[in-house]
Amino acid sequence: MSLASILEELRNFETALLADTISYIDPTPAHEFYLGGSVRSVTPSLGPTVGVAVPCEIDSSSPGGTPDVEEYWRQVEEISHMKEPAVWVVKCVGSRPDHECVLGDGMAKTLFAAGCIGVVTDGGVRDVNGLLSIPFAAYSKGVTIHHCALRFRNINRPVEVGGVTIHPGDVMHGDCEGVIRVPSGCLEILASKAVQMRGFESEAHCVLRRSDVAPGEKRRRVASLLEKYRFAK
Repeated sequence: MSLASILEELRNFETALLADTISYIDPTPAHEFYLGGSVRSVTPSLGPTVGVAVPCEIDSSSPGGTPDVEEYWRQVEEISHMKEPAVWVVKCVGSRPDHECVLGDGMAKTLFAAGCIGVVTDGGVRDVNGLLSIPFAAYSKGVTIHHCALRFRNINRPVEVGGVTIHPGDVMHGDCEGVIRVPSGCLEILASKAVQMRGFESEAHCVLRRSDVAPGEKRRRVASLLEKYRFAK
């Protein structure tokens, strides 16, 4: 199956469900694939975002200086030649972190036209209504109304966003509850295993919500369900 087909399959699942599934089927420690809660969706109505990471660094907050956008346009050109949808992953490196604003709806339209479906950043964004109209998903620390001169650097190199190191080509999955980096080792089987995880959770939650079953019995039944769905370790 092509990577594009795998990404399309993964759009059928909530990010939290995939994170649970990864924890059972892949040896990657959890702290290496789920981003911190400071990076959250400001476009939650758009649903799951799944794409290939295209990283860079930006200084949009330091006073003075002149714009340097050559690397940005180079990335836009590279994205336009990708076969899979891209997710722009932006590490903010300016001197005033609370003032970082990596894009508005103008840049988002340019990126979207090239094949980028969203941004994941530890900075801010703006023009949320415009982003929704494109539609362009944004996962950020929130909304920042403006920016200083935009200066791009270190494109297509690993960056740390939300406490997780993200490499070029990593598969990113996000929705209204947060963002994960999908480990490459489980990518091809993740969708089928997520179907099993959905079945396990459905049955397990029916047990967990019952008031007529003792805690010890709940624990036993859930363990049995893990074996049924082949998630027992």
